[in-house]
Amino acid sequence: MTAFSPYAPLDIKHGKVNMAHGSGGRTSAQLIEHLFKKHLGNELLNQNNDQALFEIGAGRMVMTTDSHVVSPLFFPGGNIGSLAIHGTVNDLVMSGALPLYLSAGFILEEGFPLIALEEIVISMARAADFASVKIITGDTKVVERGKGDGVYINTSGVGIVPDGVHLSGSFAQVGDAILLSGSIGDHGTAVLSSRENLEFETEIISDSASLEGLVKIMIDKTPSIRCMRDPTRGGLACTLNELALQSGVGIAIEEKHIPIKPQVRAACELLGLDPLYIANEGKLVCICPAAAAEELCATMRSHPLGLDSQIIGLVTKDERCFVQMKTTLGGMRMVDWLAAEQLPRIC
Repeated sequence: MTAFSPYAPLDIKHGKVNMAHGSGGRTSAQLIEHLFKKHLGNELLNQNNDQALFEIGAGRMVMTTDSHVVSPLFFPGGNIGSLAIHGTVNDLVMSGALPLYLSAGFILEEGFPLIALEEIVISMARAADFASVKIITGDTKVVERGKGDGVYINTSGVGIVPDGVHLSGSFAQVGDAILLSGSIGDHGTAVLSSRENLEFETEIISDSASLEGLVKIMIDKTPSIRCMRDPTRGGLACTLNELALQSGVGIAIEEKHIPIKPQVRAACELLGLDPLYIANEGKLVCICPAAAAEELCATMRSHPLGLDSQIIGLVTKDERCFVQMKTTLGGMRMVDWLAAEQLPRIC
């Protein structure tokens, strides 16, 4: 028997967000019942409380949170909804965790079309289902027209790290190998080209994806992995600098081993950008003992999200914690921290 609902259905096709949708009254309940719960509902979210009660299994719990303000909201390869799921799931799995539950907070601008909001929520539902996570609690606020940018989304996530799995950015050791799961710069370049209406001969597609499947086979095959990190804002360059500083080591990489799609390279040359600093949303950096690197790289290449995996460098002894790159011309280049935001609003 279908549960009784006192709320009139929404006019998704023609309706727009209004201030009453954030009031906590009947109109808010309509939005929750006929849009959010319609697509994101599950036994925990449907408890209809201001929090979700759930049981956890054995292991250590991890928690993360992320806010998403990408512009434009829709871009080649995804939208702010799928991005919100992918980003938070990936932050969890970089610890080796099994992601379990997410919260979702929406800040909506008055006048935003309900049909566009539904498309965003549907993409969130699909991404969450693919990653085997559930959105179990949420919140909605509405701001006046002109005081927002359509939709902002905050997602928080919890997961369980199995016994025996220990990953940290502080675990890298001199002599370790550094692996990258695929081409860099796809997401940031896709968002920018969409924002600026730039057209290239080949469309640039965001790499936004949940990495839990790739991470699982990596850990199963190579328990000796020291750490993993997804190179989002600040790109590969800043991620490597973070890891070098955390572990108190240096890092040396080779430019020729870093995969970059030709269309991304061309776009970066045209726009004067460095792909090393451009955000990715479906790639990971991994550090492991050198003896395990070749086998681990082969494992990564066996997964659809790791087909272009490469060993790109090694951990060195360097008290200055410098990241350096051997260029294709044979020289050495410092890969420093990003001094300013290259591409704002890309995640």
